[in-house]
Amino acid sequence: MNTEQLERMQKGKGFIAALDQSGGSTPKALKAYGIDETEYHGDKEMFDLVHEMRTRIIKNPAFSADRILAAILFENTMDRKIDGEYTADYLWEKKHIVPFLKIDRGLEEEKRHVRLMKPIPALDETLEHAIGERHIFGTKERSVILDYDEQGIRDIVEQQFELGLRVFSHGLVPILEPEVDIHSPKKAESERFLKECIQERLKKLEPSVRLMLKLTIPTEDNLYEELMADPHVVRIVALSGGYSREKADELLAGNRGLIASFSRALSEGLRKQQTEEEFSASLRTAVDAIYEASIS
Repeated sequence: MNTEQLERMQKGKGFIAALDQSGGSTPKALKAYGIDETEYHGDKEMFDLVHEMRTRIIKNPAFSADRILAAILFENTMDRKIDGEYTADYLWEKKHIVPFLKIDRGLEEEKRHVRLMKPIPALDETLEHAIGERHIFGTKERSVILDYDEQGIRDIVEQQFELGLRVFSHGLVPILEPEVDIHSPKKAESERFLKECIQERLKKLEPSVRLMLKLTIPTEDNLYEELMADPHVVRIVALSGGYSREKADELLAGNRGLIASFSRALSEGLRKQQTEEEFSASLRTAVDAIYEASIS
């Protein structure tokens, strides 16, 4: 584990940029960027285009370490290069931004009002490749809570911690992401019970274990402050969850110590057709707004 990167994640001011759209969400991301599905054919062309988009974001002066602590990458992005360097190396060496890797492979069908993660093939090989050859600091893994169901929420937490411990055993810091759907009829109740389950599980960890949590911005402001104080928890970050950037920033600002890990909200307003000046201005507006909400 890179101790300089760990220190940055624990104490740095800023937020995490989520650049980890996977195969299923990439067409939507490209369309929002101004590239229609008729403009590419097959996965190779699609991934080439989304890497061009991510490269444009990462290389932009607005995407800088004074605002952005880390970036989460899709596996395909991890194995691609920017200016001759693998993406994670470029992020850290050129930008001083900590690289994370999305490792989940999608969600199971709904059961007990939750969607668990699908099995992750060749996980150990992926983790060794990530830390040994691509110099990744940590991982991110997402599952979803759709409504209040105590057994379902316990299942989610158990799966997240089991995977997180496996990730940590390889020397990587996991970001556990048990998302609560913002449209859940009992969002607040689900969040409170989720917090209880996480607290129970944290008590069982060995003292050396370090992890992060990526959670939906809670209905009750500052709900997760107690979790932030746990010595196992490096940082708690928030997902935008379908809110507009403006709404996500507003809600985030009401939660002390909670920082953003936004994807769609970060790229909102960016278009392929923009000039570099227009693109930079749009990205700077997003970065500055998310940063201010994250340090409130």
